Amino acid sequence: MTMDIELISFDLCPFVQRSVITLLEKNIPFKRTNIDLANKPDWFLQISPLGKVPVLRINGNILFESAVINEYLDEITPPSMHPGDPLQKAMNRAWIEFGSELSNLSFRMVITQDNKVVEDSLEALRDKFKFLDRNLDAAPFFNGADFSLIDAAYAPVFIRIEYLLKQVIDDVIPPDCSRVLGWRDAILARPSVQGSIIDRFTELATERFKNGAVSCCKNCKYYPQVIFTHASAAPGGSIAGCCAGSIGPIPTGKDGSAGSRPRRISR
Repeated sequence: MTMDIELISFDLCPFVQRSVITLLEKNIPFKRTNIDLANKPDWFLQISPLGKVPVLRINGNILFESAVINEYLDEITPPSMHPGDPLQKAMNRAWIEFGSELSNLSFRMVITQDNKVVEDSLEALRDKFKFLDRNLDAAPFFNGADFSLIDAAYAPVFIRIEYLLKQVIDDVIPPDCSRVLGWRDAILARPSVQGSIIDRFTELATERFKNGAVSCCKNCKYYPQVIFTHASAAPGGSIAGCCAGSIGPIPTGKDGSAGSRPRRISR
């Protein structure tokens, strides 16, 4: 039976991105409909009991919550992206929840106006990466050679660190977390992950979040999101303000040209 699959999303949502990666990995044709979460349409509120994205509409049926959506997509299109062993599968699900906390911490850092929240969130994020590093024992992906649902779940975390936080904060992932760093590199190189990054991702995120960011930079002993507050840069331009000269071109795409991350320049 032909399935009519629609993913209802918000363009910058990390949980939506998990489902996009799964759909791309599974080669499932789908339609993507973006909504404005600040002005949710009535039709969306009528089908989404939690008022959140993603929502998957399949032949008129509704699924919500990214973990549920991804497991459904995995079950209808073999081979599975979950381990076959029940205990390993349960462990993957548990670590996916851990990844959701990492995503929440990184998001908190880009929307707060409080430097203390940024500093506390960064410390918590680094501690959790150290904990994760001690529990990674396979490579290049979480379960070894095969890309799994858990890898799709962590991809948005690594994307936001690489394309946003890393522009202004050194060592979001501690340099001694070699296993996490290797895992990050393998995930970010995955075609489905690159394909999930919307055009002008950094530019759009900059514009969307700049009003919620703090006002200084790491050179002034803060850890704020200058990529948002000093948002005068055009694609491929440089950040203005007190950080001028410390950060190079802003990434705006996903292909390594204008979309590559900026180099940090020493003063």
